[in-house]
Amino acid sequence: MDRRAFLATLTGGLLGAPLAAEAQPAAKVYRIGFLGNSTSALEANLVGPFREGLRELGYIEGRNIVIEYRWAEGQYERFPVLIAELLARKVDVIVTAGTPATQAVKKATTSVPLVMVAVGDPVTTGIVASLRRPGGNITGLTSISEDLEGKRLELLREVLPTVSRVAVLWNPDNQTLLAELKEIRAAAQPLGMKVQALEVRTPGELEETFKALVRERPGALLVMADRLFLHNRQRIMDFAIKQRLPGVYAYREFVEAGGLMSFGPSYPGMHKRAATYVDKILKGVDPADLPVERPTTFELVINLKTAKALGLTIPQSLLQRADQVIE
Repeated sequence: MDRRAFLATLTGGLLGAPLAAEAQPAAKVYRIGFLGNSTSALEANLVGPFREGLRELGYIEGRNIVIEYRWAEGQYERFPVLIAELLARKVDVIVTAGTPATQAVKKATTSVPLVMVAVGDPVTTGIVASLRRPGGNITGLTSISEDLEGKRLELLREVLPTVSRVAVLWNPDNQTLLAELKEIRAAAQPLGMKVQALEVRTPGELEETFKALVRERPGALLVMADRLFLHNRQRIMDFAIKQRLPGVYAYREFVEAGGLMSFGPSYPGMHKRAATYVDKILKGVDPADLPVERPTTFELVINLKTAKALGLTIPQSLLQRADQVIE
């Protein structure tokens, strides 16, 4: 190579390198919408595992993902406004938990993918066509399981062998709970229990519900899986503790707040698992082709301190089956 050609090559290489580097497309930053049912503080135990799942899959906040949080603070009527805000932010996917929030997203958009977490029965409520092939823009994880409500009643029977009347808190605005309430009534009959169903649609209705419980004096309380109750768990637990009312709950957070025991799927685990759905969707998989998953692990949590305060003896066989005992 002659001197002139060499210099031309060298100059072109030096000048071309920065231009080529500048021409490289910037790394894609994905925007994830997280629609929370309550507040960031009350759902920290769910958001944490979700973020951990994303990190394990290579997503770093501020580098290749941004999470847009919106919190309903236990007020379902706020969902449409919060969802509109997420859509205005051009999110690539929305993540939310529970049937009411999922139905609100389904009503708002048929194009933005939705990863639902811990919904009741998404087929019966019309959210998806089937668990195996959900179709549309929605997939994720359901919390439904065979005879889950019946097992909660059986737990009450083990701790309270003579209990005959159980009060059940449920939210009629959550379509899934209607079917589950029927399961409770069916399961209660062979156990010799009578069910008193108390409707609670808003936090403002809790006070009247408490008055009804004081009048009726049931032997135990069952609080169904609804984010309205989860958001107001401390109010419910303060009442139950004051009234010395033992109960079984869908969420372990109730037991951590002073409740007797809980039994249900691992909600933190389901939120972590939701990250894998987000990953697949961001990589181009159609949510319609991602089967909806049922829960595979369940947790029994017992508050031994509460049991002692209520004068109850928890059978040793039950303590051995517990995933966590709070003392």
